[in-house]
Amino acid sequence: MGSVEPFLNRGVFAAGSDLVPPPDLFDPGLVDLTFWLQPRTLEMVRPQSGERLNITYWKDGHLNPIAYEQICGLLRDVQANQVFRMDTQIIDTLWAAQAFVRRYGFVAPVEITSGYRSPKTNARLIEQGLPAARNSLHLKGQAVDFRLPGLHPKVLGELVEGFRAGGVGFYFRVGSKGGWIHADTGPERVWRG
Repeated sequence: MGSVEPFLNRGVFAAGSDLVPPPDLFDPGLVDLTFWLQPRTLEMVRPQSGERLNITYWKDGHLNPIAYEQICGLLRDVQANQVFRMDTQIIDTLWAAQAFVRRYGFVAPVEITSGYRSPKTNARLIEQGLPAARNSLHLKGQAVDFRLPGLHPKVLGELVEGFRAGGVGFYFRVGSKGGWIHADTGPERVWRG
């Protein structure tokens, strides 16, 4: 794999960037067992509620139940203020994306746009014509919509897709935020919304 520095210096991470990184820039196939065995510290922010969390939820092969509960609290349905037990695999997906790009010097909190959704919140999104499926995996705590501020959603989505942990949806939007990706622990599939 070539050096990533020329791409970092040319703005490949910017949400509005037209540059497309080489396919192996963030190749998840490059991770080895030590990557997955290291302690898992996840830094997240939830703009809707103003909450931040920076917590080690997994260490020495064990899930920290208190940290897990705090993560589930941040991933709650903010509209309904309902907490749900999230699938640990989706939490691992968030961590892996953040930890992987951090290896290349890109440091940013995971910005959560949607975690668990109650049936009522999901129905309201559908009624408003917003991207939401009737049988969404958000309803089961198996999906999260997120971004890493400053990292183009295409790069982030392709990285998460490479983990082969479930579905990945790309939601590109015009504006300073630039869109987000959906990741879930359902069947492997990819779509653009």
